[in-house]
This record gives sequence, C-alpha cells and structure tokens, in this order.
Amino acid sequence: MADLIKRGAAWLGLVTDHRYDERGELIEDKLTVDEDSQLVEYTASVTPLPSRRAATPDPDLSRIVTVHPKTFNDAKTIGESFRDGFPVIMNLTDMEDYDAKRLVDFAAGLIFGLRGTFEKVTNKVFLLSPNEVTVTAEDRERIAGGFYNQS
Repeated sequence: MADLIKRGAAWLGLVTDHRYDERGELIEDKLTVDEDSQLVEYTASVTPLPSRRAATPDPDLSRIVTVHPKTFNDAKTIGESFRDGFPVIMNLTDMEDYDAKRLVDFAAGLIFGLRGTFEKVTNKVFLLSPNEVTVTAEDRERIAGGFYNQS
C-alpha cells in the first residue's frame, strides 16, 4: 500500500522517485544498493537577504494625507502614502457604494499587513493610521468636525 502511495505521489509530481528515468521506465535493476549504505542528510546554508523595507523615520505628524478617490484605481495613492508612514484620511463620499466597499476592503488588508489602525470617522470617511502614529480623541473630534461642520 505504501508503494502505491509513493508511486501516486511521484506520478503527480509531488515527490521525486529516483527508481524511474525520464521516460518512466524502472531502473531499479540497474542500480546496486549496499545493505550497509546509510542515507546522507544534506543541509543547506541559509543566506539572510537584506530587508527590502527601509527603516521608517519618525513620522511627520503635521502631514496627513487626505484622499477623495473617485474610482478604485486611486487605491495606489492610499497604499503608497500609508506605506510611507503617513496617516491617511479616505473620504469615500464621491464613490459608488460597490467601489467604496472594495476600497474599504483594500484598506483593511493594508492595515492588517502593516499593523496599523483603521477608524471610522463618519459614514464614508475613514482614518488609516500607521503603527507608530497614535490618534487622540481630540484629533478624532477635530477630523469628524471638519467634515460635518458645513453649515
């Protein structure tokens, strides 16, 4: 039964079966195996790769990027600004509901991947904060007040 499973795995390409040549013919009779031979375990040395991510400097909290996307294609601007360490305000009021949901899903993945925070300011306005940025309650009130204080 074990041989059947091994042959099936080799046929699927999951493992390499050294008993067969490139044409699939059995070459076991051509090989001679010593009873005293031992399997040799090979170890590979691991070379550390340099980090692709540059060290993030202290974030400039005086710069907050505000984006008013019209289509989902504007997600690149949001992602690049957030990746560079800037808080991003997404104002989705000018978007269709379907595209706005897609952009919120994109932002949620961005936040999860870069360990930031995601806060809903108003119905279609969201604040994306990088990991090293903290937003106080006063800042949240000021941001929310700026969008609805249009009397």
